[in-house]
Amino acid sequence: MPIVRTVLLLIVVSVIALVAGGAYFDTKLHRVDALVDYAGRPADTPGTNWLIVGSDSRQGMTAAQQKEYSTGGDLGNGRTDTIMLVHIPRSGKPLLISIPRDLYVPIPGQGDYKINAAYYFGGPQLLEKTFETKSGVHIDHYAEIGFGGFADMVDAVGGIRMCLDAPLNDPEAGIRLKAGCQTMNGRTALGYVRSRHFPAADLERVVHQREFLAALMHKVTSPSTLIDPFALWGVTKGAVDGLTVDNGTHIWDIIRLAWALKSSPITVTTPTDGNEDTDDGEALVWGASTDRFFALIRAGRPVPSDLLTSGPG
Repeated sequence: MPIVRTVLLLIVVSVIALVAGGAYFDTKLHRVDALVDYAGRPADTPGTNWLIVGSDSRQGMTAAQQKEYSTGGDLGNGRTDTIMLVHIPRSGKPLLISIPRDLYVPIPGQGDYKINAAYYFGGPQLLEKTFETKSGVHIDHYAEIGFGGFADMVDAVGGIRMCLDAPLNDPEAGIRLKAGCQTMNGRTALGYVRSRHFPAADLERVVHQREFLAALMHKVTSPSTLIDPFALWGVTKGAVDGLTVDNGTHIWDIIRLAWALKSSPITVTTPTDGNEDTDDGEALVWGASTDRFFALIRAGRPVPSDLLTSGPG
């Protein structure tokens, strides 16, 4: 029948286009030698673990965009505004885990500092080694996204709807947001996830970052995006332009990550044992609860509710 043949032809053409597009974008990914073997590196742990970093990188942004997004000028090696671990277990819901940048840890070859200093001292390799040696959790994939790529992805899907409990006015992040539900474009979204203008500062910011990432992944994998070739091309291009991944990661790995985060992952802030004054300023204590939390992750066991702190406290 002509109609059946036409439908089959369209399906075949669509599959070929998806495969060809995936192969093309895979060659365009920015890659870095982020995951390296070293003496004493933790063995492979159950499930799949992603170390996701949001950096201050202005890679690909023009001077006009830096002004529009209120990012300031380039900072060279930069800092890590965001560090997250995504743990995708063999069964059950994925965990989207914020690692506070003020968590106090030993950084190999440097001494004891807040964990975000590891990226400053030695880039992705040292950050990965610092986290692995302290937590015992083996990292399988690394992904880093800069300001421009993040904003482009948000704009490509037509913005992300978020609901704020209170208004947010942060001149440093370039935003003035009203309370209530609203659709954020790339510029507004970037300011929102960067802002520390809250009573709990960074601990509240990481909650917003997790919420926004989950909402973005839900929108990216929604039927409205997947059936719209312009939106799909735009979000893929934004991701590819703005992402830096380890040498072993491919576009299909990123698709699996997005799919895993598309619907209600368990979101949690790494548990700590309070604050302490250190040579690197006031920091968060990596204590018994932190050790217990990551021991469960590396063993592939469920994390009990008493360790699932999702709020800023």
